[in-house]
Amino acid sequence: MSLRRGAFVLSLDFELIWGTSDRPGREDFRRACERERSEVFGPLLTLLEEFEISATWCVLGHVMLRSCAPVNGRKHPEIVRPAHAWQQGDWFMRDPCSDEDGAPIFYGRSLVERLIAARFPQEIGCHSFSHVVFGDPGCSRETAASEVRACVQAARDLGIPLRSFAFPRNRVGHLEVLREYGFTCFRGPEPTWYLRDGRTEGAVERMAHLADVLAARRPPVVVPTREHGLINIPGSMMLFPAHGVRRYIPVSRRVRRVLKGIEAAAREQRIMHLWFHPTNLADEPEAMLGGLRTVFAEVARRRERAELDVLTMAELAAQDQAEGSEAVA
Repeated sequence: MSLRRGAFVLSLDFELIWGTSDRPGREDFRRACERERSEVFGPLLTLLEEFEISATWCVLGHVMLRSCAPVNGRKHPEIVRPAHAWQQGDWFMRDPCSDEDGAPIFYGRSLVERLIAARFPQEIGCHSFSHVVFGDPGCSRETAASEVRACVQAARDLGIPLRSFAFPRNRVGHLEVLREYGFTCFRGPEPTWYLRDGRTEGAVERMAHLADVLAARRPPVVVPTREHGLINIPGSMMLFPAHGVRRYIPVSRRVRRVLKGIEAAAREQRIMHLWFHPTNLADEPEAMLGGLRTVFAEVARRRERAELDVLTMAELAAQDQAEGSEAVA
């Protein structure tokens, strides 16, 4: 894909508690999700509107629901259960089968409706239905298809067509299922120096990631590729949270990395693809949102100077597909 100028893409994995409910320290994550709703979501959306930035919000399908309840005693029988090695008990055992008032960290339909009604357009993408890890051996094709089908239905109830996908834990899998259900693009893993040959983050990789943040090393700027009929828009970097010991890393280091990526994208006519979970801002929200204000101001400045385009994932994929159609013609 050839870009006329550099591009800034922002994708957000909007999952509330679903991505961490199976991990130790659930109470910490629960409190972070509560702060995400009360202190992060509104200010973040306001920032995006202020700087006229369209982000791709990859929303978990269950978060879109108004409520849910067991059917004949079984929670979500429409979902074929994964066989993840780390999972004990039924996959939906932590689902409260309630509604947004009763269990606000499991449901977020009102927040999705706010995204739809935003003063500056936001894209609604997909992050699976219940955070099944598609790239794990325990996720069968049938499981992936049932997850995607449930997401498409939940989005249809809100009048949303889904085109963009972010994989839980960035583990890519079952691309053919996404294509069958009308998706056009996905966020691939970051092409970092410490994640190679399909490896996922372990202790060594996490230390390498931390070193990148501490050194404010410039993130990779990327170009889309085509895989199985879909456009892969790799991430450039995740905005590091300020949770635990990471709170001692100045927000300025995170911001400096992003600004280096923006400058490189503009210079090399490539893409700076920033991504994070809104919960990443839940610790030290004032400082983290302040850092994003600096980033968005720089993006807006370069956009005004025609050095940078601001695109959603779906918009970027549409451009790539249009180029492919022109080449065939």
